[in-house]
Amino acid sequence: MATAADQNPNDAEPRKPAAEANAEEVAEEEYEEEDEDEEEELDGPAAVAAEREKVQAVFKRLSSNPVGIRVHDVIIKGNTKTKEELIEAEVAELLRAAPNVQDLLRNASIASARLRQLDVFDSVNITLDAGPPELPGTTNIVIEVVEADNPITGNAGIYSKPEARSWSLEGSLKLKNLFGYGDIWDASGEYGWDQTSEVGIGVSLPRFKSIPTPLMARASLSSQDWLKFSSYKERLLGLSFGLLSTMQHDLSYNLTWRTLTDPSQVSSKSIRRQLGHNLLSALKYTYKIDQRNSHLRPTKGYAFLSTSQVGGLWDSKGLRFFRQEFNVRGAVPLGFYNTALNVGLGVGAIIPLGRGFMNLSSSVPDRFYLGGHSSPVCSLSGLSSLLGFRTRGIGPTEPRRLVPSESDDGSAASPGRDYLGGDLAVSAFADLSFDLPLKLFRDTGIHGHAFLTAGNLAKLSGGEYKKFSLSEFGRTFRSSAGVGIILPTKLFRVEVNYCYILKQAEHDSGKTGIQFSFSSPL
Repeated sequence: MATAADQNPNDAEPRKPAAEANAEEVAEEEYEEEDEDEEEELDGPAAVAAEREKVQAVFKRLSSNPVGIRVHDVIIKGNTKTKEELIEAEVAELLRAAPNVQDLLRNASIASARLRQLDVFDSVNITLDAGPPELPGTTNIVIEVVEADNPITGNAGIYSKPEARSWSLEGSLKLKNLFGYGDIWDASGEYGWDQTSEVGIGVSLPRFKSIPTPLMARASLSSQDWLKFSSYKERLLGLSFGLLSTMQHDLSYNLTWRTLTDPSQVSSKSIRRQLGHNLLSALKYTYKIDQRNSHLRPTKGYAFLSTSQVGGLWDSKGLRFFRQEFNVRGAVPLGFYNTALNVGLGVGAIIPLGRGFMNLSSSVPDRFYLGGHSSPVCSLSGLSSLLGFRTRGIGPTEPRRLVPSESDDGSAASPGRDYLGGDLAVSAFADLSFDLPLKLFRDTGIHGHAFLTAGNLAKLSGGEYKKFSLSEFGRTFRSSAGVGIILPTKLFRVEVNYCYILKQAEHDSGKTGIQFSFSSPL
């Protein structure tokens, strides 16, 4: 019997040593078939040497020329709850497509990884067995799975958001493989002090009948507090459906009832115009390529993300817009002290849809915002943040409503300004990472970096495009620079940075000094 894939279930990538062991066992099997007529037996070291020599000869044959083989049968064992048709649908076609031993070993490793990614098995073992004697050149593939002992998993934790000066309590609970179709049911909750709260339930299926891609459905209720930045609170009641999900493509439909309120009653005129209820019916498509060697500290590779969203589908009274965003990342090793240069560029635009669309105003929550302390290197989920600037800390603003005080003179203190976001956004960064001289730091992955970030926002909707000037847009770019120390962990990247504001506008919220950042590789 020849093992084709016997890997750690936590290892998402095929491992070369396993493949080599598999090839050796296939070589032993082939040796037995070729020499089954030999009756002469050697004893002791001579027998071992002769067997090793013949195995090496077959190994040489495998490495020099393809060895033809055909899969006769796929046998599945250990699936007491998981449906056999699910496992076959995931890997059978891939295994049967291999024309030779080399490709079969490679495909078996990929198949093993696919099954582990279902997240319902503790281990997966794929072996190659000899086919029927009357069918030479065939093999039977045996897939042995060990289903999870406990189908219920959960986690909880308290997380800090330094840029918002807040903390949140988050938790989730998952029930796996309830009906044996690899289905995962989950419930999650988040409560943030002075910021946000969210509860949601959902289900995901790796495939449904003849549909080859995973499907997902989720219902959620969330509340987000933007009073400090833009004088409104946002509450969302929504349904989302994952229609297509592959390694590079993702298509989803979202139906959301959105409510904007202003408990402070001091919001600016632009914000007050958008308070109330709206229905958002939107289709969202994401195309993603990520060839970087690491998400926490990339030293080579590239990544590209395109996100397109169309709002107002099948509902002429709801929010109607087209939103497009592009993000590019690149990492280049410099060859000394593990130094690497990371660069990134992000561009986004939102356009209202409808008659006279250039004079219509876009929805404030759907616009682009820049600022915050999240690492631009770590995240590929949107336009990069601008280190040194507060969340929603740059871009078009408008004074809040002036409310007279109850003092005798009737004077009122300045209520501040609301950040309105932009219909056009551009951001860029350059980050130079390097090892620190102490061996203790190198062994633990702690390293240093120097960075430069820049970005700008512009409002185009509501007739503002008439005032837009490309030269003025380039001249008013905000920027910051700094140095810092990075402490990578398995879950997130911690940065302690000194940020220096190079350029900011009159009403921007930027500050030179020490800042902390906690970023997840999403």
